[in-house]
Amino acid sequence: MAILKNMSIFSKITNYLKEVRIELKKVNMPTRQETTKYTLIVIGLSFVVAVFLGGFDFLFTWIVSNFLL
Repeated sequence: MAILKNMSIFSKITNYLKEVRIELKKVNMPTRQETTKYTLIVIGLSFVVAVFLGGFDFLFTWIVSNFLL
């Protein structure tokens, strides 16, 4: 960081962009099959959670309407 103190703002920006490019070269993107698999997993789990929460909502609504009101 001591080197960056004496650098101009433009050289700092240039250095930052070079480091960004280096890091982006290291990124390993998932394959189409992996993306499809993970998307289906997320949709499936979202559906399961929605059914679970919907079931509790239905149960609590039924309890409140039949026993408390």
